[in-house]
Amino acid sequence: MEFSESKEKFISEWGKLCMNWGVKRAMGQIHGALLISERSLCADEVMGILKMSRGNVNMNIRELIDWGLVHKVLITGERKEFFEAEKDFWKVFKLIVMRRKLKELDPMIQLLEQSSCVEAKCPESDEFCKVIKELSHFSSKAEKVLDIFVKNESKLLSSSLMKMMR
Repeated sequence: MEFSESKEKFISEWGKLCMNWGVKRAMGQIHGALLISERSLCADEVMGILKMSRGNVNMNIRELIDWGLVHKVLITGERKEFFEAEKDFWKVFKLIVMRRKLKELDPMIQLLEQSSCVEAKCPESDEFCKVIKELSHFSSKAEKVLDIFVKNESKLLSSSLMKMMR
């Protein structure tokens, strides 16, 4: 496979992959293009690479910046804004985990807290209360594990995870 073909395939597939993380495909493609670039890119260059509109590129770059996955880069003598992707993959992973937790786990915990007020008065409500209690317990443990992972700045945890993945 030629380099340019491989590059296009990577960017396209990265966009699809990112959708599994709760990221829009266009946002993932922009991240992919910035991720594999050897230098910082301006929005015009990203538009050219991805054949996207200026509005789409600008909106998604701003969101990537909000996520912490992309950073602005100042280039002396340039008036345009340039951008680069975060290339510390543990940091990228942690940022995505934090966003997923905020978007998925936190609302579930809130729902479970609201639902735990029900009293068990019949077999149906008894089963409901049992499931809510078990889900709450599991969610609480998951939240603690994710918090420990995200707050851990040492490489000990990440190196342990890498060993488990091998």
